[in-house]
Amino acid sequence: MQETVAILGASSKHDRYSYKAQVALIDNGHIPVPINPRYDQVDGVQCFPNLKAAPVDIDTITIYVRPDILSSMIDDIIECHPKRVIFNPGSESRAVAGRLESAGINVQNACTLVLLNTSSF
Repeated sequence: MQETVAILGASSKHDRYSYKAQVALIDNGHIPVPINPRYDQVDGVQCFPNLKAAPVDIDTITIYVRPDILSSMIDDIIECHPKRVIFNPGSESRAVAGRLESAGINVQNACTLVLLNTSSF
């Protein structure tokens, strides 16, 4: 099933896992929505400064930002109403996960790349 996936902490740097995730999402038929206020686009895909600026419904949010940055985004994530949020290694936050779960959002501690490569996404 094709999903629209917001990438919090998107990067145009090819060595970053968020960049690799965007490529893998496209390769697997998903629609990436890069989120990072530093970029206008990531590899030809329009990038948005925050979730509120993204003009599409988001199915999944995959997180590539540190917990201290993520804590300021909790309300935006909840207002976005994703079905799922994936905490990639290094982004995990029990406090944020608890708030998201309380809002009825499914939370996964996983690697988006592994999920895609093992057909578990």
